[in-house]
Amino acid sequence: MNILTVKDNTMNLKEDFAPVKNIVNLIADKTLEQLEKEGVFIFPELLKEATDITEDQMVLRSINDYYAMTNVMGFLGYGNERLVIESRFNSNQQDYFIQYMLEKVLDFPNVLKLSTNVNKEKRLLNLLLYLFPYYLKKAMRKGTFKKYTCNEYNDDHIKGTINISRHIKKNTPFIGNISYKQREFSYDNYVMELLRHTIEFIKRKPYGNMLLRKVKDEVSSVVAATGKYTIQDKRKIIQQNKKKPIIHAYYHEYRALQRLCILILQEERHELGSGMSQVHGVLFDGAWLWEEYVNSLIHTDFYHPMNKGGQGAQRLFSSNSRKIGLIYPDFISKNSANRVIADAKYKPRGNIGNKDYLQVLAYMFRFEARKGFYLYPDESKENNVQLKMNQGITYEKNVFPREDIKIIKCGLTIPNDVESYKEFVIKINKNESSPDSCVKCYTMFLPFLLIKIDVFS
Repeated sequence: MNILTVKDNTMNLKEDFAPVKNIVNLIADKTLEQLEKEGVFIFPELLKEATDITEDQMVLRSINDYYAMTNVMGFLGYGNERLVIESRFNSNQQDYFIQYMLEKVLDFPNVLKLSTNVNKEKRLLNLLLYLFPYYLKKAMRKGTFKKYTCNEYNDDHIKGTINISRHIKKNTPFIGNISYKQREFSYDNYVMELLRHTIEFIKRKPYGNMLLRKVKDEVSSVVAATGKYTIQDKRKIIQQNKKKPIIHAYYHEYRALQRLCILILQEERHELGSGMSQVHGVLFDGAWLWEEYVNSLIHTDFYHPMNKGGQGAQRLFSSNSRKIGLIYPDFISKNSANRVIADAKYKPRGNIGNKDYLQVLAYMFRFEARKGFYLYPDESKENNVQLKMNQGITYEKNVFPREDIKIIKCGLTIPNDVESYKEFVIKINKNESSPDSCVKCYTMFLPFLLIKIDVFS
């Protein structure tokens, strides 16, 4: 087994990828949209929720003798080759940082840690399983999937088309029944049967019931709808779903869920792509994951507009045009008297530059905010940096810093000196909420909002 582990947002020599040359040949300079069509699962879906990735972004971009990585993390498999892309903010053998963020974002505590000691061969399947409740809940907000199905009957209440060959076989000698088929609008269809097979597979895992606990109502609906379920039909159901992907726009969420279920049930047999004829796996948008993790910490006190989904869009200008001046600040404080703008950046402090400053300043100007924050994962354990806005109207030496308008770079230290996932959780929880964290962003500005001390004066 050839396994190569690399970090996101890094440059690596092409020769370093020799152990996974077949994977590289299949993914290099290909867009995420292309990889998604070829069977790789992208989380979250392209252009739907992600803030920083787009369909034309690449996992590996060829630059002379190097391959450039992006914000994308995850696992890719082909034959006996495995490419593992970990967070650059993690230095452990196990990428505890990704697992912790997924745990917070997906809201399934005490589940992800069950996979931290398994080998990398099993980690892809585990990640897919952890995504299932998230996608199941999203899809079933649209209601139980209903579709026309062709059902076979053999009774004296004929309502459809007579199946002559089946009738002769089943009703000779004739005793009054007729074999016929009828097209019906039904909940019990190949898509719902696929969900049922996936649920039953997860239930057989040691942690399966725990994983499904938060979607117990959705699971009950699937079970109630699939009266024809038999475990012997699993292969047939998988093939039906592969041949008939959901294309109806209203059921878009079911399409993503359908793809995920197929991957899960295939991984059961193939594990991380062993013996499969195409590259596949699961990829995560690191920037989206970081932003949603931050939201899990501060959502009580901040609005969180959804960039790509178009929810919560604001305008810079009074123009009637829908396209002019639309802005999506990551976080806007709910305290309108002392408004604060915060921007989540999945990048080191030193990489936060001029374009970032101009963006946040525009947001602050629009919302009459006097404080802006950059929230980023930190490795340096250095103090926060305060950038005071200059004022002055000439080129002469009369420019001086204002005390009322500031941008503050706030880092959350990511623990790396740990030997277990349990230790990682303890340390990062401490970093999130420690009372002495005047250098920690989340406890630095939230109390200021709540008690309105003079920092905003």
